[in-house]
Amino acid sequence: MKIDLKGKNILVTGASRGIGRGIAEALGKSGATVAVHYRQNKTAAEALAKEIGNGSQAFRADLENPETGERLFQDVVNAFGRLDVLVNNAGIFLNSPLESETWLAGWDKTLNVNLRAAAILSRLAILHFQQRGGGCIINISSRAAFRGDNPEHLAYAASKAGMVALTKSIARGYGKDGILAFLIAPGWVKTDMNKETIERYGEEAIIKDLALNKLTEPKDLAPLIVLLASGMADHATGTTIDLNAGSYVH
Repeated sequence: MKIDLKGKNILVTGASRGIGRGIAEALGKSGATVAVHYRQNKTAAEALAKEIGNGSQAFRADLENPETGERLFQDVVNAFGRLDVLVNNAGIFLNSPLESETWLAGWDKTLNVNLRAAAILSRLAILHFQQRGGGCIINISSRAAFRGDNPEHLAYAASKAGMVALTKSIARGYGKDGILAFLIAPGWVKTDMNKETIERYGEEAIIKDLALNKLTEPKDLAPLIVLLASGMADHATGTTIDLNAGSYVH
């Protein structure tokens, strides 16, 4: 059965590449109108919006800046008239060793982009959804939120763990307003953001920690986001869905 998202307006942050791009493409193929957020790659974002069609548009915002994040949400609502689904996907994965003089700056930037921006957009989405009788928030966290990460990425793990509490709190607090919240927790995903780390450890070494014989790709996550956005899994609100090639059970 093909899921039909025609008539739904969906904002996907960090959608010009990687996981976000895969999500945006899948949503578009199901008929959704997608707000393709990007920070730098205007060409890629505009090309993706054109490829998706359905009236999709590209929107620029540096989510490290809270005012820019607020403006992004308003720009999307002004352009589309309303928003039905928010996908908080944008994130950074900075290498910040404890010995580094820039450790604190890296920590602050990571939490600002990965967690604070998601909270700001979620707040605006909740207020918007309350006026419209409901909506859906899908947060892209990480396996690192539950099992931690290496010492160079303490801030990344902490930021993704914060998304867990944020998502569950939204689900508990606003479910009776028709507002749903879901958390997706991928493991290693083969993207540009992870390319350097994958090359450092070696893809074969990482796969040894998995139950499957290949790394997860954005296309492996996208169908689940389509399902959650459709409203066909509403009673799973507050749920964390692990997509990590069985690395918890291997």
